[in-house]
Amino acid sequence: RQQKIATPGLGDRDVFGLKVGPSGGAIQVFTMRGGRVVERIELATEPGDLATREAEVLQAALQQFYEEHVAASEITLPLEIEDAEAIESWLSARAGRKVRITVPSRGDKRALVELATRNAELSYRTKFNEVTAANFDALETLRVSLGLPTLPRRIECFDNSTIQGSETVSAMVVCEDGRMKRSEYRKFRVRGSNVVSNRIPNSESRSPDDVSVPDDFAAMREVVQRRYRKIVEDGGPFPDLILIDGGKGQVSAAYEALESVGLGNLVAVGIAKREELLFVRDRSEPIILSESDPALLLLQRIRDEAHRFAVTFHRKARTMRDLRSELDNVPGIGPRRRRALLTAFGSLAGVRRATREELSAVVGSKAASAVIDYFSAQ
Repeated sequence: RQQKIATPGLGDRDVFGLKVGPSGGAIQVFTMRGGRVVERIELATEPGDLATREAEVLQAALQQFYEEHVAASEITLPLEIEDAEAIESWLSARAGRKVRITVPSRGDKRALVELATRNAELSYRTKFNEVTAANFDALETLRVSLGLPTLPRRIECFDNSTIQGSETVSAMVVCEDGRMKRSEYRKFRVRGSNVVSNRIPNSESRSPDDVSVPDDFAAMREVVQRRYRKIVEDGGPFPDLILIDGGKGQVSAAYEALESVGLGNLVAVGIAKREELLFVRDRSEPIILSESDPALLLLQRIRDEAHRFAVTFHRKARTMRDLRSELDNVPGIGPRRRRALLTAFGSLAGVRRATREELSAVVGSKAASAVIDYFSAQ
């Protein structure tokens, strides 16, 4: 979203604001170009993901954000972080130019940090605080818009993530009474996503040349079926509404899964990206809500949270897969020692930095020598 904020003379910079509390963390990033804020981006952390120290949350947010964005020439932070020099070097290498990290104490730069921080505090209250009357208004508007018999107090949302043709994962988030319920989030590794099914809902069959393309419909069908088969076995809780990140094809796939476990009476709605149209099973045309409609804003917030959760899970899964693949190349390192190394040092960089003594304590002296020899030869 664009912000009508301009401060001449401040050039290109990314400004971070932060709010950390017992429920998690909220981060606001103002992207400034030519002294004008052209985009405002929200990030969130879960209480179990990161330590509650503000500096640690902020540093992790920086690393997450710049995995997907190119840094401005200057990054303005509200407080000091421990590895500022190392992160500056990393960002400079990625950007192909010098990137500086600053923590202003006064002036226009400090005013911008304080504005981003106030936005982060507002975002934190919106995401984590108790149910408000506005949430109930949004739920009632959603009930009317979708023609639901009761207030959709419990909404479960699914999002699939496939990056650069790698494995597909899926995430489900839960919203109760307008508040995200993080303790009930679920992650799924999609087992059959790399084989395109012969029958795709509401679409013509793909050609044989497409067999290596992950099938999002089959992935959605699999994950929804796995989720609600378990719900049937456990006797609930059942959602008042299922939100699908996608269009009519994904909604049809979800209904196929629901019917296979005897829950075809549940209501599912798809929300398509960009157009932000709502797709339901029994309507030929999508539902169009205004940009300011509280029901649409609620669904967007839930969908965006599911997407964030799915992408975060996918990034972690891909990182662990890459680490396993790299360590598999080290002579004498089998699955047991590989797991021990990753548990002890957390990342491939951590294994590379470890001393011979540290490695020996985990996998023994012979395997430690093999690890050191392998990385020294690269």
